[in-house]
Amino acid sequence: MIDLVKIIAEAETASGVNIHESALISTSALVFQPELLKACESNVCGGYNKSWTCPPSCESMEKQKKLMLAYKNAYVFTTKHDLEDSFDFEGMTLGREKHISLLLEIRNRFSDEHPVFGAGTCPVCRDNSGKESCAFPNPCRFPKKKIGSIEAAGINVTELSIAAGILYNNGQNTVTYFSIILLN
Repeated sequence: MIDLVKIIAEAETASGVNIHESALISTSALVFQPELLKACESNVCGGYNKSWTCPPSCESMEKQKKLMLAYKNAYVFTTKHDLEDSFDFEGMTLGREKHISLLLEIRNRFSDEHPVFGAGTCPVCRDNSGKESCAFPNPCRFPKKKIGSIEAAGINVTELSIAAGILYNNGQNTVTYFSIILLN
């Protein structure tokens, strides 16, 4: 049996990043909306056709939904990061990197049988300087360790926040990142 509290505590210590809010919800509470994939197709985040976890290369929304619903629970967690102002792109990027640091520490403590989903493209592969470096279009180097995209799975993060009782917006001049770990 998984000691979720121990795993989270170890990951927070190792990464130096703390979870802001978290909840364990039934996967049946996940809301899938195919129209969200239109944002992917318009390349809103820049990951379209550049990662194995983003469209059009990732599994279809239907396959990802089937995978997620095969698990009983989803552990949803967020990190919150303060920004200088609403245009602080550098602060948003730094916040995402901190979230990824925690997410990777958590991911490394789980077995491969627990799929993980985060914000945006998969952050597992890194170059020597630590920047994301997906092998795409070459085969994925770590298919069992990859981190799926919540958005590319068609999950509405606003609805996810409501289902989990977690704030989507933590106030002016902040950014909040979400992740999910599937559990039985």
